Amino acid sequence: MDYVIIMLLIILLIISVLSLVKNINEARITERLGKLETNVVKEISDFRTSFSKDLGNDFVSLTERIENRLNVINDKVNERLDENFKNSNKTFISVLERLTKIDEAQKKIDNLSNDIVSLQSILTDKKTRGIFGEINLKNIMVSVFGENNNNLYQLQYSFDNNTIADCVLFAPEPLGTIAIDSKFPLENYQIMIDKKESSEKRDNAAKQFKIDVKKHIDAISSKYIINGVTSDQAIMFLPAEAIFAELNAYHQDIIEYAYKKRVWITSPTTLISTLTTIQVIVKNLERDKYASIIHKELSLLSEEFSRYKDRWDKLYRSIETVSKDVKDIHVTTDKITKRFETINQVQIEDKDTDE
Repeated sequence: MDYVIIMLLIILLIISVLSLVKNINEARITERLGKLETNVVKEISDFRTSFSKDLGNDFVSLTERIENRLNVINDKVNERLDENFKNSNKTFISVLERLTKIDEAQKKIDNLSNDIVSLQSILTDKKTRGIFGEINLKNIMVSVFGENNNNLYQLQYSFDNNTIADCVLFAPEPLGTIAIDSKFPLENYQIMIDKKESSEKRDNAAKQFKIDVKKHIDAISSKYIINGVTSDQAIMFLPAEAIFAELNAYHQDIIEYAYKKRVWITSPTTLISTLTTIQVIVKNLERDKYASIIHKELSLLSEEFSRYKDRWDKLYRSIETVSKDVKDIHVTTDKITKRFETINQVQIEDKDTDE
C-alpha cells in the first residue's frame, strides 16, 4: 500500500516536472519565436529597404542606359534622315535638270517639226528642190576638196555645147573631167511609198517614178558625156538617201540602165566616199610627181657632191703637202734655234776666258 502511494507520488512528481518543463519550454519557444519573428521582420524590412534601394539604383541605371541608347538611335536616325534628305534633294535637282533638258528637247523637236514642215513645203516645188540639191552638192564638194578649189572642181560649169552642169570634177587620168548633176525625183516617189494611197495609184506612181529616173539618166548621158571633152561617164547625184536606197533595193533594172548609159547614181554618203577616193588618188599622183622631182634634185645634188668630194680631195692633198712643209720648216727652225743657243753659249765661254 505504501509502495503504491509512493509510486503515485513519484508519478505525480514526474507529471509536475514534465508540466513545468513543458511550460518552461513553451515560454522559451515563445520567446525564441518572438525574437525570431522580430529578426525575420527586421531582416524582411532590411531586405525590403535594400531591395528597394537596389531596385531604384537598377532602375536609374536602366533609365540612363535606355536614354543613352535612345540618344544614339536618335542621332543615327537624324543622320540617316539628313543623308536621305540630301540624296532626295540631289535626286530632286537631277529630276528638275532632266525636266529642263526634256523641255528644251521638246522645244527643239517642235522647232524641228516646224522646220520639217517648212522643208516639205519647200520640196514640193520643183525649182526649190533643184536649188536644195545644188546646195547639198556644193557643201559636199567643199567638205571634201575645200572651198574655191578650181583646180579640182568648179560649180555651174559651162560646156561648149551650151550645157551647164551643177559641178565638174577635174579628176586625174584615166578618169578625166567628170560632170556631176543633181536630180530630185520626189513627187511620184512620195505617192509610191504612201501606204494611205490605193494600190493602183501607188503602182502608177512607181511606173512614173521609173520613167522620171530614166529621163534624168538620159539627160545626163546626152548632155554631160562629151567625146574628147569629158570622161566617158557622169554622175547623177540624188540628195535623198531614201530614194537612192529605194532604187538599189527594189529597182535593179534602173541601176542596170544607168550602167549602160555610163551614169553612176550616188547619194550624199556614196558621193562623199567616191570623192574621198578620188582625193586620195590625186594626192598619190601629186606625191609621185613630187617624188620624181625630188629624185631629179637628188641626182643633181649627187653630182654636185661628187664635184665637192673631188675638190675636197685636192684640197686635202694640198693641206697635207703644206702640213708636211710646215713640219719640215718646224724641224729646221728647231735646228736653227739649237744652233743659235750653242753659238750663244760658246760666246759666253769665250768672254769669260778673256777676262
